[in-house]
Amino acid sequence: MMLVPWLIFIGASLLEVGGDAVIRKGLRGGRALVIVAGSLMLAGYGLLVNAVSWNFSKLLGVYIAFFATASILCGRFLFRENVPTSMWLGLTFIIVGGLLIQFGQR
Repeated sequence: MMLVPWLIFIGASLLEVGGDAVIRKGLRGGRALVIVAGSLMLAGYGLLVNAVSWNFSKLLGVYIAFFATASILCGRFLFRENVPTSMWLGLTFIIVGGLLIQFGQR
């Protein structure tokens, strides 16, 4: 298993979550330039995640586990949100699903 796709997924998830957070900040602050910056980050996520040459359903199926993890960690530590146990449990199911998609029957 090559390391490059996993590093790409980490980078793409940080761009996607970060881009959404920047857009959110721009919308709440009424700053169009901030919204544009977030949009560019989201475009960067799309370009980066598609650099992995897997079939589309596998690509996004596995990537979702990275995105969900980055989303919950960002909410918890950057936005200081209270993340309930049920959300951590749901994240566990998403990660297991990603592993099944990646390493399941071929």
